[in-house]
Amino acid sequence: MTYSRIAGTGGYLPEKVLTNKDLEKIVDTSDQWIRERTGILRRHIAAAGETTCDLAEQASRRAIEAAGRQPGEIDLIVVATTTPDQVFPSTACLLQSRLDIHGCAAFDVQAVCTGFVYAMGVADNSIKAGSARCALVVGAETFSRLLNWKDRTTCVLFGDGAGAVVLEASDEPGILSTHLHADGDYASLLQVPHGVSQGYDAMQENAAFVEMRGNEVFKMAVNTLGRIVDETLEKNNLRKSDIDWLIPHQANIRIINATARKLRMSLDHVVVTVQDHGNTSAASVPLAFDAAVREGRIKRGETLLMEAFGGGFTWGSVLAKY
Repeated sequence: MTYSRIAGTGGYLPEKVLTNKDLEKIVDTSDQWIRERTGILRRHIAAAGETTCDLAEQASRRAIEAAGRQPGEIDLIVVATTTPDQVFPSTACLLQSRLDIHGCAAFDVQAVCTGFVYAMGVADNSIKAGSARCALVVGAETFSRLLNWKDRTTCVLFGDGAGAVVLEASDEPGILSTHLHADGDYASLLQVPHGVSQGYDAMQENAAFVEMRGNEVFKMAVNTLGRIVDETLEKNNLRKSDIDWLIPHQANIRIINATARKLRMSLDHVVVTVQDHGNTSAASVPLAFDAAVREGRIKRGETLLMEAFGGGFTWGSVLAKY
């Protein structure tokens, strides 16, 4: 049987850093409030003219190099993003051209903050089915472009960035299972309320901005992540103690802590990077993963649980042997 395994990781954050102190100057908030409520200290913001594809390219090149591959060996590209460069073509096609890759399938996946987990599920199944042998999976966002910088409930939370992994076919299990879910009845909890088919007008007030009902999102996230942990473990006949590392969506330190408690896992084995880049949506899980790999914390042979939740409402997990 053919499996998929993680061969390499990469990450990239824009150079511009926006601290909590910086935000105090432009919106009615405080460094203390942001730290206590979210755990975020700073976030990275794409420069004018710097696009999602620009970030994705940097992360992808680092992942391909880490995997010991050449771009021409990639035969599938899946990009998770909510902030594409263009309506079309897809950011994945733009990235394909940047990397000088030709002919293979390339497409975007849109599941907001769960996007990378969804993309991993798609790529894993493609490799298992034999339609790909070496897949580039990317989560990339310029989420700052969706923010109302007068709305203190949302603008303090998000940042820009990209993370990537290379998945390759293997005789040994790597990705053990993926679990993907959504419930559109909760769409209004976290959304950008206008789009192209509604006659989107960029000049319309608040047309392009994130809207979030924070308390309800928090409750939904904690509940769904608790369920996805149980589902993943049950599917694989594992105990909570069998998980070496939790790599959660980097949205809010309180949600991360709640999920760790659900797993009865010490925070020493939970990858936390939210303080350094805030919520980067589809980029947050691969950014955290790459940071832990490059710091030498996550080692080959260890069992990893990635999980995420996002607008849609979407949620999901990836269980992998690294």
